[in-house]
Amino acid sequence: MWPSSFIPYKQATSLQKPAKGAVEFLRSHDKLAVLMPSVSRMAALQKDCATALPAMFAQCAVLQFEAGQLVIAVPSTALAARLKQQLPKFQDELLRRGWQVTAIRLKVQVSKIAEKPRTSVKTPLSTKALHAFGELEDCLEDNPRNQALKSALRALIRHQHDK
Repeated sequence: MWPSSFIPYKQATSLQKPAKGAVEFLRSHDKLAVLMPSVSRMAALQKDCATALPAMFAQCAVLQFEAGQLVIAVPSTALAARLKQQLPKFQDELLRRGWQVTAIRLKVQVSKIAEKPRTSVKTPLSTKALHAFGELEDCLEDNPRNQALKSALRALIRHQHDK
């Protein structure tokens, strides 16, 4: 039987402090608690934007909303161009949801995708494999159609022997 990954809930004892969520953490600090209304407002706006344009807004983010001007981060110029065509409909939908948006500005912010470099492990061919390639080269007819293949086989065998 597989070992269970289930960890039962443990009630906090008087010696342990219960874990706080992000909201409780922000509310418990004087300086951070001031940010809560802004954070809640931006989260609600982000949610309403995603609901208004679900297919297009999945990769976008609300950057700023002040004095009726909404600034949206867009990952590419192509998406910005498509979104720009939808701005009147988008703005009307946000107004209908109670957001007093007078202008929408798109800001292209291309994020650098960190890709792991591909490393290929080159394992040498076995002696048996090299012998099989040698036999294949020997049994091929000497004609113009096979010359390139025979040449490639000879280069492969020579390269493997030089290692």
